[in-house]
Amino acid sequence: MAEIKNGRILLVDDEPNAIKVLSAILSDAGYDVIESQNGEKAIKIISKTDVDAVITDLKMPGTDGLQLFDYLIENYPDLPVIFLTAYGTVESAVNAMTRGAFYYFIKPPDYLKLKSIIAKAVEQRSLKKELESLKKRLSGEENLIRIIGNAPQMIKIFDAIEAVKDSASSVLIFGETGTGKELIARTLHFSSSRKDRPFIVVNCAAIPRELMESELFGYEKGAFTGAVTRRIGKIEEASSGTLFFDEIGELELSLQAKLLRVLQESEIERLGSNKKIKVNFRLISSTNRDLKKMVESNAFREDLYYRINVIQINLPPLRERVQDIPLLVTEFVKEFCVREKKTLTVSDDVLKILQSYQWPGNVRQLKNVIERAVVLAKGKMITLKELPEEFLAFEEQKGNFSKKTLKDLEIQAIKDALKECKGNKSKAARALGISRKAFYKRLREFQIL
Repeated sequence: MAEIKNGRILLVDDEPNAIKVLSAILSDAGYDVIESQNGEKAIKIISKTDVDAVITDLKMPGTDGLQLFDYLIENYPDLPVIFLTAYGTVESAVNAMTRGAFYYFIKPPDYLKLKSIIAKAVEQRSLKKELESLKKRLSGEENLIRIIGNAPQMIKIFDAIEAVKDSASSVLIFGETGTGKELIARTLHFSSSRKDRPFIVVNCAAIPRELMESELFGYEKGAFTGAVTRRIGKIEEASSGTLFFDEIGELELSLQAKLLRVLQESEIERLGSNKKIKVNFRLISSTNRDLKKMVESNAFREDLYYRINVIQINLPPLRERVQDIPLLVTEFVKEFCVREKKTLTVSDDVLKILQSYQWPGNVRQLKNVIERAVVLAKGKMITLKELPEEFLAFEEQKGNFSKKTLKDLEIQAIKDALKECKGNKSKAARALGISRKAFYKRLREFQIL
């Protein structure tokens, strides 16, 4: 008997021989088959067991097929129902199909077609369950935050998050643009004991410098022209929760000094007030800049650097965790298919290009590329034509390189060495790791002047 792997089917029929034959056929095809001789028992089974499709007779004693169908439409509207009956009429078939039945067979059915229809039904059921799960996550019914990755670097980050999530120590997240630094910060907060408290973001690169101080500390009414009401600042809002400084390397020196004082004293003053307000928050910062070099060039305060860098998390660029790209692509395709009401897969050619691309914009760029592809896709599969032109040019360039012969590559290497050594043949030969005699031989053979 074939291994059970394709799904779980519930057969409902009061004829033992009919159930026996169909059960054997479906079991051999890899399905897990559950049998029921009547509608009442079928309802009990469905209430306790997750099934992927129901095949039911139409006429049965007690609860018949149509009554069972009415119950399933009311309580399990996404469960595919296939009718299989010896009492088929045009009217009953039309009635069942117009009310949402997946298919209608007259006994004895074409078993090849029946297996094909069942496979489609199970696939549709599986997709609907996946989409429903994703909708719940996106609507906030489940935890939205999910970092995707199986690469060793990501496993280390997961372990670090678990170890420090409830600590009060400051965390500094390093990573290139688009690697997901804010996602790490949110995960640290929402998986911690502070998850029900505020998570406040300060985007240091987006807030104008002249407004940054009032954004951070707030102000009293009348503190300056235009301050017509009191405003609570970001630091005060974050009290008892988490304050996230995104791209803290962009914070100007004068504000760095004021932030350091807040961290030392755990208190602030609103602009236009001399009243000290106690604050208690956990600080998480991120940067795509080399803060050590900024400290050396006096562009970043050394004392603040050590204050915010108690725990350091380094996010790898996407090009260094290529094995995670299929996982990310799958997740993004699902997400945008929900929004666009589509069902799509990704071709092998597309996945191959995505895994070989260098991704200067990292995960954010990948997500944008997938969003574009899902929106543009007209069939059931994302193909090369849905990718931006830069990816097609990249693939063409790769193809041209792969078509070069060993001789072409050797000639190019010799020319590059001569150029690097400014025409000095002895140096070029040493740079290539070959003797001077062999080098001259190749110059003659390849007619390189």
